[in-house]
Amino acid sequence: MAALAGRRISSTQVEQKSEPHMVFFGILLIVSVFVAIGLVMVLSASSIVSVNNGGSAFTMFFKQLMWASVGIVAAVGTYRMPYRSWQKLNKPILIVVLGLNVLPFTPLGISVNGARAWVEMGPIRFQPSELLKFALIIYLTNNLGRRQAELTNFVRTFRPALLAWGIAAGVAMAQRDLGAAVVLSGIAFTVLYMAGSPVKWIGVSAFFAALAGIFYILTSASRVSRWTAFLDIEGNREHTGYQVWQSMLSISNGGLFGVGPGAGTSKWGYVPLAHSDFIFTVIAEEFGFVGSTIVIGGFFALTFFGFIVAMRAPDYSGALLAAGITVWFAVQAMINIGGVVGAMPVTG
Repeated sequence: MAALAGRRISSTQVEQKSEPHMVFFGILLIVSVFVAIGLVMVLSASSIVSVNNGGSAFTMFFKQLMWASVGIVAAVGTYRMPYRSWQKLNKPILIVVLGLNVLPFTPLGISVNGARAWVEMGPIRFQPSELLKFALIIYLTNNLGRRQAELTNFVRTFRPALLAWGIAAGVAMAQRDLGAAVVLSGIAFTVLYMAGSPVKWIGVSAFFAALAGIFYILTSASRVSRWTAFLDIEGNREHTGYQVWQSMLSISNGGLFGVGPGAGTSKWGYVPLAHSDFIFTVIAEEFGFVGSTIVIGGFFALTFFGFIVAMRAPDYSGALLAAGITVWFAVQAMINIGGVVGAMPVTG
């Protein structure tokens, strides 16, 4: 299995162990702490917005608590169901999830911050593209795992994987959700590399994907403005770079140990979307450099443990599955935190 030092996965490296390992409990601990921190920070970051909208300070907290509960139930169910069962259903899952991703274009769909990527049914609002990331991982890891001996066969192995990624990324871009398209691309190309697909094919595909991304950005004034703001955040601090500039000011205000839980100013309207996409700003301001480092360190640990799980998977496709899910979390965290601190453009 692939080692963390950059080696790629081979079936002979996969350890034949299926009993719970201490790494499992490490992942469980990190995720549990993240869920708890997330709930506390949502309460802290959203209370002002909720009250200003005429609701209770706990409105968004209870919504987040509901989704956390759903996530726990789903996690228990997933844990009890063998991953091979998911992989056997890879095509139906992908087709159903692609169907769900049509819903944002129907009357059930709503636009949020310029992206037509959300579905609202009464009090329930969700983003189908999040399911698409999971469905793509299931599809890719099953097909690459089954065709290990044919990884150099472009028609039978690489082309179907490329087609699945292209459709998924195309759907995300049609929803004007560049962030989801980037995450889907990161998942696909990393899984292909780890599986042992020819690097030349991956490189050429990534090159054309980058060209498509550049064209996609240039066709929208708002997307272009995000990138120009990234190149000169201070110069654009009064308009397109306002959100990131204010985020950076709030982070610097946190200092080493932070201003204290609930005492941050970013949630008072100075940083737009402080309760959602920019919640890391609130964490950094209220818990400082130390708290931010702990959160980022938690993601690094989660990524490390995820690859350890992949190395201990009982079979090749299981190893790819664990690696794919790990890359999903890692890339998503990198994009989110990178955008908040000004190290990357805000993808939208």
